[in-house]
Amino acid sequence: MSAPATTTGLAGSGRGGLRREVIAALAITTTASYGVLYYAFSALLEPMRNDLHISPTAATGALTLASLISAVLAVPVGRLLDARGGHGVMSLGSVIASVAVLAWSQAENTIELYAAFVAIGIGSAMVLYPPAFAVVVAVTEPRRRTAALLAITLVAGFASSIFIPLTGQLVHALGWRRALLVLAAVLAVTTIPLHFLALRGTRPDNTRRATHEPHTSPARVLRDTGFWLLAVVFVLHSVALAIIGVHLVTYLTKLGHSPTTAATLAGLLGLLSVTGRITVSVLRRWLPMTSISAAVITLQGIALAILPAAGHSTAGAAGCLIAFGPGFGVASIAKPAILLDRYGDQGYATIAGLLGTPTTLAFAVAPLGAAALVTAIGYTPLILSAATACTLAGLTLAAIHFLPTRFTPVSPRRSRSCEP
Repeated sequence: MSAPATTTGLAGSGRGGLRREVIAALAITTTASYGVLYYAFSALLEPMRNDLHISPTAATGALTLASLISAVLAVPVGRLLDARGGHGVMSLGSVIASVAVLAWSQAENTIELYAAFVAIGIGSAMVLYPPAFAVVVAVTEPRRRTAALLAITLVAGFASSIFIPLTGQLVHALGWRRALLVLAAVLAVTTIPLHFLALRGTRPDNTRRATHEPHTSPARVLRDTGFWLLAVVFVLHSVALAIIGVHLVTYLTKLGHSPTTAATLAGLLGLLSVTGRITVSVLRRWLPMTSISAAVITLQGIALAILPAAGHSTAGAAGCLIAFGPGFGVASIAKPAILLDRYGDQGYATIAGLLGTPTTLAFAVAPLGAAALVTAIGYTPLILSAATACTLAGLTLAAIHFLPTRFTPVSPRRSRSCEP
């Protein structure tokens, strides 16, 4: 089994409390950021591409580009967060993101659209879950971190439910360009002041510089087999989630369900993802996060494998999605918890960036690859491929639980870094 990692080097570790104003601010800002920078796109896609006279592929490529930029910046931003904390990084990121959405509203062609989404990718790397979680790690004592992370992910889990219909209404009333002006204003008013005011005093305590101590350097994880296996786990899981997120409704209609029924069944995933996060956090009181997540992800693979056979009936499809849904949002809370359990909080943001780069890249390119696979092999083999990816991810994660880490803890003091 992996040895519990020590908790050192961050200001939050010694504060013995929970910065509730920071957690509340981050819950609000991540909700607005995900809502505007990611989920609003689906409601804007058709009117935008019709106005710009571009293909659906060219239009959705802009969002893919933003995800790729965000993935490339994950490690540099993580290093900044470890060195300087989240105040400056997230405040600047919220300004960049707001200006980028404003630029998006003024795009007149594909080049201008893609330029705006390069800026959106930069802003996303600085304001979404990874930097928010790094701030939580810096200001929250270990035994309260799971509760803090859960609070943020639960609120942000409603971003799609809030911003997709809101954007649709704005587009209907104002047109897509003016809708984006309103969303840019919402993002700026919501995130800039909260990041600037609430995140003061969240800088990590760097009295012990990890870069001068090999056993505390973030690069230590690259010598650990378990870290590379974690990357495999979350890449496979990201690919599976991306495939299901894009193709589930279409596949359900091919199984014989009406478009309305298919959309309703797919809509279960949002609600169940929140339920899954709560369940995982409760089980964390008694079981290791690695084991819990492995079981949930493996169950997802089994549910998807059954879907082609059972999904022709509404009850069968619902049963499969109810089994699959709780794992839909598990990675957002499992990744930080597993990293903290295994490696401690020294250099956490950089380590999270090292893991986040391949997983974000996989999530960004998977829909394009899936579209090509659908043409080549059809929908049922694609769903079974996603099932295989989930199953392999879950079994690999279960094996990681028994692998020791390959670095020496910096202190004999031990703590369970993510207990609720």
